[in-house]
Parts: sequence; C-alpha cells; structure tokens
Amino acid sequence: MSVRSNIIDLQHSINQAVLGQEAVVRQILLALLADGHVLLESLPGLAKTRTVRALARHLHADMSRIQFTPDLLPSDITGTEVLHSEGGNHLIQFQQGPLFGNVILADEINRAPAKVQAALLEAMEERQITVAGKSHKLPELFMVLATQNPIEQEGTYPLPEAQMDRFLMKVLMDYPQPAQEAEVLRLLRGEESARVNHSAASNEVELAQQVLFDARRELSKVHVSTSIDSYIIDLVNATRHPTDYDADLARWIHIGASPRGAISLDRAARANAWLEGREFVTPDDLRQVLHPVLRHRLQLSYDAVADGITADQVLDRLLDKVAIPA
Repeated sequence: MSVRSNIIDLQHSINQAVLGQEAVVRQILLALLADGHVLLESLPGLAKTRTVRALARHLHADMSRIQFTPDLLPSDITGTEVLHSEGGNHLIQFQQGPLFGNVILADEINRAPAKVQAALLEAMEERQITVAGKSHKLPELFMVLATQNPIEQEGTYPLPEAQMDRFLMKVLMDYPQPAQEAEVLRLLRGEESARVNHSAASNEVELAQQVLFDARRELSKVHVSTSIDSYIIDLVNATRHPTDYDADLARWIHIGASPRGAISLDRAARANAWLEGREFVTPDDLRQVLHPVLRHRLQLSYDAVADGITADQVLDRLLDKVAIPA
C-alpha cells in the first residue's frame, strides 16, 4: 500500500470516529502533513477533544491534554527540575511536562497568562523548551491543536499576534447536519455498549509515525511553478496593500498577513496537492487552503467590525479581486 493510501485510510478512520466534521478533519490532516499547528475555534461540545483523541489513537501517537487556566504556571506544561535521593546521593533530574507528547490538545488556550503562552510559543516555534537554562528537544512528531471559545471572553488573555501567526491554520468547527447528528447518537450508543460488554474495537487503523514522516518527504518534492509562486505573493500582498485591488478591501483590512502567511500558504497548498494525488500545485489548491491559513493573520479595521464583516468575507473578496495566473 502506498504512503498516500495509508494517509487517506487515516483520514477515513478519523471521519468514522468524528461524524459530520469531514472538512475539519481534512484541514487538520493537511496541517499534520505540513508539520504545522492548528487553532480550533468552536462552541463547547462540538467534538474538539474527540477529534484530537481520534487523531492520536489512529496515528499511534501519545496525546497530552492541557487545560489552560489563569493560575497555570509555565512549569506546569514544560516540566521542572526535581530533587531525587538515590543511595544517599541527591540528584537534580528533569521531570518532563505534558508538552513532551506527540499530539497536544491545548484546551482554552486564551485563558492562559502571558508567561505560559510564551513557553508554549517557544515549543511551537523552536520544537524545544528551556528549563533552568537547559534546552530539551521535543519529539519529532509534535503538533499543537489549541482550542478557544468564541463566546466566553471573561477571564481570558487574547493571544498575541506573534503567537497567532505561529499556527499554520485556524479551523472553525460548526454544528453537524441533523442527519449526521442522528448518526452521532447511534455511534455513541454503540461505543457505550462495547464499553459495557468489554468488547475490543475491531479493524481500527493505527498508522506508524514513520509513514507520516515518509509522506512529508514525498510532499517536499511536490512542484511549485513560478506562476503559482507569483499567485501566492499576489494574494498575500493584496492583504498588505488592499488599496491597489479594491476600495472595500482597503476599508476592511487594518494589517495584512506577514511573510509567514506566504510560507504557510505554500506548505498547505503542497499538502493539499499531494493528498489529491498530484505532483504539482494548482491555483485551486491555494484557493482551498486560503481561508484556514489566512483568516487569523488579518487584523480587521474598526469599519469592518462595525459592519459585521468577517475575515472569511474579506478573503472571499480577495479571491475575487486577485487575478488567477494563466
């Protein structure tokens, strides 16, 4: 079986465990292939934790869940040095924190104070953490899936722009369709019955991490033409100089995407092309990943907020105004 077939099987397995969220699962899988992190935004109870658990279970990966609260300390997530007594000798040893997992669910990340956010920022960007002046490498497979609730803002610390920019994608989860919700009820009844009867799950796909690393190597060989490079630059540049493209864009956008936005577009588009079975990137690949990659990198103006304009609506207009390469 090819590497791509294994990854598609992984996607199908997660979809069977998390019904009604196919688009979300695909975007998370694209971020996983592109070696990026994901910010999940949704109302409570929409299967964020279940999605991450399903990913970790089928990927043969260690999952850590961190519940962020205002009283959390950096050492609570990174680990700390502790004193051990052994044979009359006193040794200081580093005790790893929950960040030393493969798939990290950072629940309600915007409730963490700035010091904790800074510790997570280092882990996400540098793939290492520093405790007592010593650096400790994180596992090769390391992905942060952070969640935040869009409606509860009391007692929260808004994520700084620097940290928002480190997320490859911001993924929005919505309610499932009624028919899918009925399937969810049947699925959960079946799982409850299996638990009560101590029945083992059958035919579960468990993908070795090496398959993912092989997929990333194949993905790095996906061809990007100079015209696609120009399209990426045009899309990002339109967020920085909107007056050159459209009067409404100029009124809605306060600050545009950074160069990291262009890099993230390139990585996500290559992952999308590879998952589609192509060895080259097309404009459609960019258009499919534009919203999750750029929606959190735009700072909207007061006029846009007052008019109820969302980042996705701004990006829709952007796609209409930026010419597709021939």
